[in-house]
Amino acid sequence: MERGDDIFSPAAAASALSWWNDAGVDVMIDETPRDWLRPKPAAAAALAPLLAEAHAPAPAQAEPETTLPDQLPLFRAWLADSDRVPLAAPSAPRVCPSGDPASGLMIVADMPTGEDCASGILLSGEAGRLFDRMLAAIGRDRESVYLAALSCLRSPDGRFATAAAKSCAEIARHHIGLVRPKAVLLLGDSVSKALLGLPMAQARGRWHEITVYGGTVRAIVTLPPVYLLSQPASKALAWGDLQMLIEEVK
Repeated sequence: MERGDDIFSPAAAASALSWWNDAGVDVMIDETPRDWLRPKPAAAAALAPLLAEAHAPAPAQAEPETTLPDQLPLFRAWLADSDRVPLAAPSAPRVCPSGDPASGLMIVADMPTGEDCASGILLSGEAGRLFDRMLAAIGRDRESVYLAALSCLRSPDGRFATAAAKSCAEIARHHIGLVRPKAVLLLGDSVSKALLGLPMAQARGRWHEITVYGGTVRAIVTLPPVYLLSQPASKALAWGDLQMLIEEVK
């Protein structure tokens, strides 16, 4: 066989014919037009699931498991009754927020103590009496602040697991955003880590901003009453924090 001036050997011709056969060219001329780019039936069957997946509509985004109420009275009712609250368990006592949300000062503790759960009052007992004296030192009392906790329920070991702490922090930010106080006083290391991402020792002595539902709120960290009971020499540090707070919420 000749191709121009070159001799096209039988082996070369066979190789070329084999390539065209693999490409789907099995006749020189056909009576009807043919779509040479259409996959063979076996290939089309193999491609069908991939094509279907490529053209399938994107899955809808899943809705959050819990939609928090966007009004304070409804949110407080949710804290008191919902089984979606972190650490919720049948018959587990809840110590809910108290005081005046319109006072301009919100105070956040970590979680109720066993004594708090028994009395139904956050910061009760000897620690509560010290807390009352701290409030009196800045011209306040429990009726003229808004007192809440990261969790209104107590965990079995009195500590926050990582998942519970994250959920409680998100709920607390929503809570603070609904209250919109002039300032927030954070009591202790757990609260500081949850809402500021800093341990108490690093966060104390300066103002911070917490990103909350609807904006930002200024916050300051101080030593919790239960700590001050065991370390009375640290009361001077707490008093310094409270003096900073007084200037913000006169």
